[in-house]
Amino acid sequence: MSFAFPDWRSAIWQSAACALAMLGSVVQTAWADGGAAADEIVVTVSKAQTPILDIAGNTARISGERIRITNPAHIHELGNQAAGVWLTRGSGQETLPAIRSPVLTGPGACGAFLVLENGIPMRPTGFCNINQMFELPTELGRSVEMIRGPSNALYGSNGLHGTINILLPDPGSDPGWGAGVTIGPDNFYRARLDWDGTAARNGVAAGGLVDHYDGFRDATGYRQQKGYVRLDRAIDNGTVELTLSAQNLEQDTGGFIIGRDTYKDRAIRTTNPNPEAFRDADSQRLSLRWRPTERTDGITPDLRLYLRRSDMTFLQHFIPGQPREDNGQVSGGMMLTLQRAWPAIELTAGLDAEVMDAFIRQFQAAPLNGDSTFLNATLPAGQHYDFDVDSIMAAPYAQVTVPVGASLKVIAGLRVEYLRYDYDNRMLAGNTRDDGTACGFGGCRYNRPADRSDSFTNAAPNIGLLYRLDAVSTLYATLARGFRAPQATEMYRLQNGQTVADLDSVELDSLEIGIHRITDRYRVEATAFSMHKRNDIFQDTDRNNISNGKSRHIGIELQADWRTATGFYAGIAGTWARHRYDFTTAARGETIVSGNDIDTAPRTLGSLRLGWDRGRGRVELEGVHQGAYKLDAANDHRYGGHDLLNLRAQWRIDDAWQLTGRINNLTDRLYADRADYAFGDYRYFPGRTREFFLDIAYRH
Repeated sequence: MSFAFPDWRSAIWQSAACALAMLGSVVQTAWADGGAAADEIVVTVSKAQTPILDIAGNTARISGERIRITNPAHIHELGNQAAGVWLTRGSGQETLPAIRSPVLTGPGACGAFLVLENGIPMRPTGFCNINQMFELPTELGRSVEMIRGPSNALYGSNGLHGTINILLPDPGSDPGWGAGVTIGPDNFYRARLDWDGTAARNGVAAGGLVDHYDGFRDATGYRQQKGYVRLDRAIDNGTVELTLSAQNLEQDTGGFIIGRDTYKDRAIRTTNPNPEAFRDADSQRLSLRWRPTERTDGITPDLRLYLRRSDMTFLQHFIPGQPREDNGQVSGGMMLTLQRAWPAIELTAGLDAEVMDAFIRQFQAAPLNGDSTFLNATLPAGQHYDFDVDSIMAAPYAQVTVPVGASLKVIAGLRVEYLRYDYDNRMLAGNTRDDGTACGFGGCRYNRPADRSDSFTNAAPNIGLLYRLDAVSTLYATLARGFRAPQATEMYRLQNGQTVADLDSVELDSLEIGIHRITDRYRVEATAFSMHKRNDIFQDTDRNNISNGKSRHIGIELQADWRTATGFYAGIAGTWARHRYDFTTAARGETIVSGNDIDTAPRTLGSLRLGWDRGRGRVELEGVHQGAYKLDAANDHRYGGHDLLNLRAQWRIDDAWQLTGRINNLTDRLYADRADYAFGDYRYFPGRTREFFLDIAYRH
């Protein structure tokens, strides 16, 4: 096993400890001012409450206070507040995430990001939904934690480019009950309710919300409901936590508007070329966590058992022929973590295991009669796919922290993960029509393999250095490997000319160097990274699948928060990154050249918040920057980027009542939430013009 870093010589890593110490002396002198403050606590990196200054790696935490003042209608409003993160907004509640990556779509996108709810993956390994974040009750969360780049040995497949963990409120954290109502443009209405108390010796935290929105474009509204309930009970040898969360979405989906710069046309940008598009989805997740009191031998176990179910039907309006997809899964598993601390060594070890039963159906209702004879012949009406997949996953892991001297720690870990698929094709095998007749031009695009089983075994090591500068500052360097086993949809929903044997696990090697500093006045995290990815799977502009891709990713990130005793505060999240192809191929749709920018990958992202919070009032101005990006592999087409301003104000009427107003896109800028170039034309999801939201909340 070897790491590959074309942009960094191995000598950098060999001398990292010395470099950290030297840099530490410089930074210590420059930042001599600032008193110590209580360190911020996060849980995602280590699966336990850990001060940020004790973490060898990056992490971003969006607090419950930030969630409440933002009160996001869509999760992308929170993603703007973290460096290296771009949660692109699609139609309705759809989201395509980018975390130290381009925006990924189609094959290769699912599984590139690990999404957790209270530390438990919300989807089974190998069967994700790239838009899955609408299933989470983020609006009701107590915080959101994000890790950029591959995580450590404690997490496995799907955490390739980043991890997002939504943490729900703990019973007893905010006793009482609360309610709120939000109104906004285009008949946006939100009602929410939460309660924190006790019932029959159980600590209880529960919450729910209902959203209604007609959409600012034709036929693009949605209705959604989300909720959770958690029961905590103390038992003789520890505590038991039972959590249930559920979601339902009924969405009328908007398609791309077509034509160069059409997002600037106030008449066209409110139209919907695909009024027939829709997405209906529901999901449920049940988990049981047992945390016993610490044993006399010093081992602290943490056991989590969980069940998940999801079901979704949607129209693939973005594909010629507009086939309908039905998919669903039932899965369950366990996560066992053991932690042991000796005087000089800390050990975390565990086992993750899960099983899954899933299905996918794809059906095209009518023949395609467009201008392209090739597409008309190769995208037939009828059933395209109909298959079931069972899977089993098991992954032991261990990570150890060893001090070297008074100020330096070494962290090393290893995870080995096994994944097996059992695939049952319920149709004719091959790339024929569903009745067995052949398509023209060498066969139908959709190819169905015969029944088969496949397995993947991946090993992911990580090693890091953590150097303590002083009571408020640490430097770190990490070398980690992330991996992503091929998803079931990539293994068995193939295209003409593609074979299962071409697909290997995607691997990403990452080197990162950074600094944390937390004082009573400000918090700063700065990082630099270099990553190399192999065996990538993605789609070109004509939605042809391409396998065995390679890419390079380098960048720097800065996030900081500053607050004064007078109530003034500021926050910044800034990113410069370069995402490039590292191979050359003449694909069916376009030619990919090594060194070109990957499409939909802005080099700059950022946000800046300036605010004042004093007495009963609060006002905040937020600027959001998105840089220009290429729209195709040839780098012949581009989107110029945009800058937006948002204004928020709160008034605490009394101890129970609070009024909040928000104006998004204060300057009424015409922009695109996402730009694309495909099938020979520009395509856009237009962004929203100026919007005003008013929220009134009560807490007792």
